[in-house]
Amino acid sequence: MVLHLYDTATRSAREFHPARSGTASIYVCGATVQGVPHIGHVRGALNYDILRRWLVHSGLDVRLVRNVTDIDDKILAKAEAAGRPWWEWAATHERAFESAYDSLGCLPPSISPRATGHVTQMIELMRRLIDSGHAYASEGDVYFSVKSFDGYGELSGQKLDEVQQGESLGEGKHDPRDFTLWKRAKPGEPSWPTPWGEGRPGWHLECSAMATSYFGPEFDIHGGGVDLVFPHHENERAQSNAAGDPFARFWLHNAWVTMSGEKMSKSLGNTVSIPEMLLNYRAPELRYYLIQPHYRSTIEYSDGALSEAAVGYQRVEQFLRRAGQSGAVEIGTVPGEFAAALDDDLATPQAFAVLHNTVREGNTALDAADTPKALELAATVRAMVDVLGLDPLSAHWSDAGGSEAPVRQALDGLVKGLLTERQQARAAKDFARADAARDRLTEAGIVVEDTPNGPQWTVRDV
Repeated sequence: MVLHLYDTATRSAREFHPARSGTASIYVCGATVQGVPHIGHVRGALNYDILRRWLVHSGLDVRLVRNVTDIDDKILAKAEAAGRPWWEWAATHERAFESAYDSLGCLPPSISPRATGHVTQMIELMRRLIDSGHAYASEGDVYFSVKSFDGYGELSGQKLDEVQQGESLGEGKHDPRDFTLWKRAKPGEPSWPTPWGEGRPGWHLECSAMATSYFGPEFDIHGGGVDLVFPHHENERAQSNAAGDPFARFWLHNAWVTMSGEKMSKSLGNTVSIPEMLLNYRAPELRYYLIQPHYRSTIEYSDGALSEAAVGYQRVEQFLRRAGQSGAVEIGTVPGEFAAALDDDLATPQAFAVLHNTVREGNTALDAADTPKALELAATVRAMVDVLGLDPLSAHWSDAGGSEAPVRQALDGLVKGLLTERQQARAAKDFARADAARDRLTEAGIVVEDTPNGPQWTVRDV
């Protein structure tokens, strides 16, 4: 089966064939480094990490560029409020994002270009647009003329008469629908020289310049969150195509992580930061939670769902470690059903179903003392979790993610003590004491499930 990916531009799942034989190119809109990363930020990075791993598994050399927006109104405002230099504020939070990506098992990008390092390329792109009549300079600003580009709105489905860019009108705009390529300098703000005056880049200009700097005028996949379809990606596409670049052949968009039905965002105050999450859950458990749903499906955050995901990861982990007691567990071959799921627009829910069916078969083989069958199935499981970036036996997780999160570790010790007391009471047929131990756990919000591998516990969603 050939990989099919859902392309936002055509609103259809299309066969993926790279523009250059043997090599796949992916540009992902990365972070605007204004603050500490939360789980909504890293979901997209994890989704495109799965895509990258699957393409590599399929035999392609993958080059992934994930940019950093290190100059922006919010960065400037937050740095000023904190009394810190803007560049220090951006660099501090860039490191926080890189740490979060690494903690959750994302392969490092081929390069993480910063917007401030590509002003020369931005100037060249603006010159091409001005020379071709698609952009104009006015009072130190530079704008893209939306009505000059016939295909404007095709990516997002926006009607030209209804376009609202979400930016200030601007004194020199010819049309309120036009968007800013370059912002003229304001007193006290960082700026760079251009033929049209001192200033700093507009958000949309950055990504077009950086993507083509590394991939040339055409590349395979442009990825980002669904909230970027308009105006960011619509404007990227318009300015790049207007300049004569074919630009992205596929546009992929991952859905949000929401809380109480609202997109997670710092402005709404409903974020859950990665450092906070990793106090309560191990990194591979959080990764499992964020990649198990289909990348185009919204995740409504709840602690209960995250706890269930943690248990799901632990089932895989326990099976592989149990199998490893019988012999070395190698990495085998992914089963056809798993491959078919990922080839179908990265259908991770179906891929995880295949994974857990195999784990169940493996545990049955271990229970029956069928060691050769169990090790064969364990090798198949390792092949699948290797593609998913969840292999508990990998160096990354055994070195960095194998230990319990601090709060979880402390709670686990207390819970296991009560579970041991309950098991001993049941063995002695002291059912009153066993029930009392379980009641104490229930009152504390702990849900216990008796499984063939012993009791498993999660924190009840309240």
